[in-house]
Amino acid sequence: MANLLGDLIVNRVGYGTMKLTGWPRGGRPDLDTALAILRRAADLGVNHLDTSHYYARDGVAANELIRAALHPYPDDLVIVTKVGALVEGGDITLPAGEQRGLTPEGLRRGVEANLRSLGVDRLDVVNLRMGDRGHTDPPLEAALETLMSLRAEGLIRHLGISNVTLAEFARARAVADIVCVQNLYNIAARDDDPIVDACAEAGIAYVPFFPVGGYQPLAAERLTAVADRLGATVPQVALAWLLARSPNIMLIPGTSSLAHLEQNVAAGELKLTEDDLRQLG
Repeated sequence: MANLLGDLIVNRVGYGTMKLTGWPRGGRPDLDTALAILRRAADLGVNHLDTSHYYARDGVAANELIRAALHPYPDDLVIVTKVGALVEGGDITLPAGEQRGLTPEGLRRGVEANLRSLGVDRLDVVNLRMGDRGHTDPPLEAALETLMSLRAEGLIRHLGISNVTLAEFARARAVADIVCVQNLYNIAARDDDPIVDACAEAGIAYVPFFPVGGYQPLAAERLTAVADRLGATVPQVALAWLLARSPNIMLIPGTSSLAHLEQNVAAGELKLTEDDLRQLG
């Protein structure tokens, strides 16, 4: 199953790299396992990686892992990164008001950090992440205009937005060509239904983060019942539900386990019946 990010063709089940670093909290795999996960993902047909230069903790950085595992990159690999209020991984500990990544200088610094650490001359897709601490009313239009100027320089191919409201989605589209929206959404957190539908109508990819619950894994009797009937896991059913929810949804489940990676990719082939979907609600 494939879909489009602008003019880039990607399989609908991708991989999010944040858990490889343990950023901003939590455990992480050892180096050999992290590299093996990335290489196995590519072997399984994953050609959409989600990352950021600020996914870094204690000397372990997602972009550097990607580069070590996969460079020179396969021709069909699409790497989607992000910039925003956080410029470097440690900035998350700064007091509110001291994170200045949304300034023109901060955005350029973030883009250049992604280019440098990934070892590329142009970034496939850059998501502008909004709503982070210290920016309760951030300058969406101004930030997008900065990224558009960096795109005009040839440093960025496509632009996306992340962690936005429906109103911000509309504002962003009035300023720039947007190829994807990356927001919190899963079977238990459906506040973004209107944005999912608006993206589908506009032909824009919707990429949910925390598709299986993130730091609060999904647990519901109806999920377990469907999973048991299908001989699948609860996360697999949750991912399959997202794929069935709308054809413009693409997945970037993260994991630090090779076994879970295999299960997540296999969820792309899991077919939910109309009865399953009704039971899931």
